[in-house]
Amino acid sequence: MTIDNIGFVGTGAITEAMVRGLLTEPAYASAIHVSPRSVHIAATLADEFAAVRVAEDNQDVVDRSDMVFLAIRPQVAEEVVRALSFRDGQMVVSLVAATEREALSDWIGANVHLVQAIPLPFVAKRQGATALYPPDDAVAALFDTLGTAVQCQSRKEYDLLAAASSMMSTYFGIMETVAGWLEKSGLERAKGHAYIAPLFASLAQKATGPSGEPFSTLSREFATRGGLNEQVLSDFEKNGGIAALTAALDGVLARIEGKN
Repeated sequence: MTIDNIGFVGTGAITEAMVRGLLTEPAYASAIHVSPRSVHIAATLADEFAAVRVAEDNQDVVDRSDMVFLAIRPQVAEEVVRALSFRDGQMVVSLVAATEREALSDWIGANVHLVQAIPLPFVAKRQGATALYPPDDAVAALFDTLGTAVQCQSRKEYDLLAAASSMMSTYFGIMETVAGWLEKSGLERAKGHAYIAPLFASLAQKATGPSGEPFSTLSREFATRGGLNEQVLSDFEKNGGIAALTAALDGVLARIEGKN
């Protein structure tokens, strides 16, 4: 299945990742229209893919597209979206973070079919999961092509997964902390990186394996009684690590829900 015309208002990193994923063979789109705002990314994509067309402006993207993705920063979203004219019935997929559906509908000002989604950079290689709300078969099929679509039955489910996606920087921050500790303790930085990156990658593969074991089970499996893994987990918890992480997620969710 392919879509004749897909458009992106906003040409940043997520747009680039999605375009690369969509046009990996077999391609999912016949033509992809991108806004010219980020000149370098738009030109690079157009040079690499014959299906990519750089539009004259954001309105040109909307006019030419059957499915429009709003891939813009929340700080400028209202200004950008209010300036555009959409068609009644047009499919619009918002990638704008921490923005209420009601606000988006008001800014759009037309009776469009609106879906919200949270694609991550891994879609460039057709990997990873994308949360979307409300459930929609056409949008889910697109994101299934780019990895796995997780269709949320409620706004609460969607907000919770949005909060969970904020863990990416912390994940790499933990790796950096370990690498820095190894270097400070006398191990060459390159050797630490060469060890830590595949270690964490292997753990992620274990968690996504066909057995579907709960994370708690995996944690116990890797924490031999009286062993080093058990010691670190215990110290992490006793020193407030789990409480701090939980508080951070609570804070992110409150921000997403507009409570702070």
